[in-house]
Amino acid sequence: MLALSRKKNEAIIISNNVEVTILEVKGDQVKVGITAPKDVPIYRKEVYMQIQEANKEAVNADGVEALKTLMGNM
Repeated sequence: MLALSRKKNEAIIISNNVEVTILEVKGDQVKVGITAPKDVPIYRKEVYMQIQEANKEAVNADGVEALKTLMGNM
């Protein structure tokens, strides 16, 4: 992990097309702004993890049904 210190209104650039700017620091909270192309998805980590888990569950459920269908057709 790269750890950087930034102050309000300072930014970092990721991969030439994503800019992360510190908008506000209030107590133990930091508000960040992210500028990125529309095709770059941006999620809070907890939301991203929920999406990943839901995708795994969907694949597993579909995979079991597909296997049952396949075995029944043999």
